[in-house]
Amino acid sequence: MNNVVTEIPVLDISTSRNADGTFNPEFVAALLDAAHRVGFFQIVGYASRANQDQELLDTVAEFFAKPVEEKIGLDNRNSAQFRGYTRLGTEITRGRADSREQIDYGPDREPLAVVPADKPYLNLQGRNQFPEDFPQLRERAMEWAELMNRTGHELLSAISVGLGLGEDYFDEPFSGTPAWMGKLVHYVGGGIVPEAGNQGVGLHADYGFVTLLLQDQVGGLQVQPYGQDSWIEVPPTPGALVVNLGEMLEVATDGYLMATIHRVIAPPPNVDRYSVPFFYSPRLDAVIDKVELPAELAADARGVSDDPHNPMLASYGANVLKGWLRAHPQTAAIHYPQLIQKRATA
Repeated sequence: MNNVVTEIPVLDISTSRNADGTFNPEFVAALLDAAHRVGFFQIVGYASRANQDQELLDTVAEFFAKPVEEKIGLDNRNSAQFRGYTRLGTEITRGRADSREQIDYGPDREPLAVVPADKPYLNLQGRNQFPEDFPQLRERAMEWAELMNRTGHELLSAISVGLGLGEDYFDEPFSGTPAWMGKLVHYVGGGIVPEAGNQGVGLHADYGFVTLLLQDQVGGLQVQPYGQDSWIEVPPTPGALVVNLGEMLEVATDGYLMATIHRVIAPPPNVDRYSVPFFYSPRLDAVIDKVELPAELAADARGVSDDPHNPMLASYGANVLKGWLRAHPQTAAIHYPQLIQKRATA
C-alpha cells in the first residue's frame, strides 16, 4: 500500500441515487474507493426516524443495568443458534476473553425439524431469546434490524454497481430466508474481566457481506487497513453508522474488497460503552462464487486472506458456524460436541 490510511471516510447515503432512481456515479465511486482502499467508512443520511438510534442505545443500557440473575435467564448456552445472553468474559476472540456482555439475535424462525449431517450450519435457524418483562428491547432491536436490512441492501446494491455488476447481482443469496445477525453489546471498563486486559473484543474480521455498526460516543473501535501495520481510530460521529465489509465479499472479489481487521479497546475503568452491530448476511445455504471483475479492478485484487487460524469459506453457513464454535466454546460443547471433537482431532 503506497499511502498510509489515517482517517475513515464519511459518506452521505441520502445522495446514493439520482432523481430517476439510478445510482449516483459520484456516490458509487466514493463508496468503492472507501471500501477498497480503507475497508471501513461511515454513513450519514440513512432513513432512520428521529432519535431512533439513541432510543435503542438507551434501551440497551437499561437492559444491561439489570441484575445478572435476570439476564442469565436468557443464557445463550440454552440455544443451538447461539442466541440470547452472553455473560461477561465468556465470548472468546483469538483465544482470549472479551470485556463485554451481549444479546445476540436474528430472524425469529422455527428451527428446522431435519438437518442433514453434512449441513450442520442449518441448525443456526431458530428462535431469539429476549426478556418477556422488558418488551421494548425486542421491539426496538427488531425495528432496528428492519432498517439495517434496507440500508445494507442499498449499500450492497451500490457496491455491485461499482464492481461492474447489476445492482441486483447479489439479491438471490438473500432471497427467502436471509440469516442476518444483530448484537446488543455492553463493553465494561478495563479490569472487570481480568483475563481480558484491555481487550473489548480482539482483532477479527466479520463473517458476512456488510456490517453496520451503531456506536455510542465513548469510542474504542480501531481498524487496521490492508497492508498497514498501524491502527487508526474510528471516531464516534453523531448520526452516523460505521460500515465495514465481511468475508463473503472478500471471497467474491478475490480480495479486491477485504474483510478488514478491527478490534475494540475496552473503555477506561468505571466507563460503559454500548454498541449495536448488525451483520447483513445471506441465507445459511448460500454459496458465494467469485465474480468476474472488470480488468482494471481485477488487476488490484489482493487475493483472499491466507490465515490458518481463520480459513475463509465460500459457504456462508459453514463460515459463520466456524466462527460461532470458536467464539462460544461452552455453547458449542453443549450443542455441537461432534464438531468440537472433529476440530480437535483435525
